[in-house]
Amino acid sequence: MSRAIRIEFEGAHYHVMARGAGRAAVFLDDEDRRDFLVIVGELVKGEAFDVHAFCLMPNHYHLLISTPHAGLSRWMRHVDGDYVRHFNFRHKRVGALWQGRYKAILVQDASYLLECSRYIHLNPNRAKITRPAERYRWSSYRNYVGGLSTVPWYETDLEGARRKQRTIPPICGGR
Repeated sequence: MSRAIRIEFEGAHYHVMARGAGRAAVFLDDEDRRDFLVIVGELVKGEAFDVHAFCLMPNHYHLLISTPHAGLSRWMRHVDGDYVRHFNFRHKRVGALWQGRYKAILVQDASYLLECSRYIHLNPNRAKITRPAERYRWSSYRNYVGGLSTVPWYETDLEGARRKQRTIPPICGGR
């Protein structure tokens, strides 16, 4: 059975997620989480996409991103692949980490965009990891409520991100 064709175009918004194979943990400690965010941050700095919300859970992640250029598949292949190589090397293991290919839902409606951000940010609450949400360090929620920022590269201005004119970025650092 062939894979479904992904809809990719400039300025699109996506809710991207991937889960660990067999629901196994994909982030074993804070260093793993930092390393994943560094990989994502390199692509943001390279202008591959903008991240509007994120949450790293023990066995999966969520990203709400916009693509100033088409090419989501290309960039996510680098995020997931680079992270797996790092994770396997660091933890002296081999084999697949993710449960298949990442999932990307095209976000076309403004109300769904807000609901998607809310869903992502409240993930730790629903999983009973922490309450309130601003206590969870591995989410962009604190960036939105004026708390300590986990990363400097998130983008809260959705309209501004759409208007930016960019050139197609090269693959960052051999990625």
